[in-house]
Amino acid sequence: MGKDGAAGLLRLRQAGATTLAQDQASCVVFGMPGEAIKLGAVQETGCPEALADRVVSLF
Repeated sequence: MGKDGAAGLLRLRQAGATTLAQDQASCVVFGMPGEAIKLGAVQETGCPEALADRVVSLF
């Protein structure tokens, strides 16, 4: 579960994008974030509120 999204996120990271994923503690289902982390596609993890703040800080 989630491998196609994880592969897409990896391609984005390889292209220079900042990549974020929800942390396991705040997930109901950790499928895609977990796969993306295993692939090395994720630069930062956090709860949804922290990720929202991070996205705002990028702009």
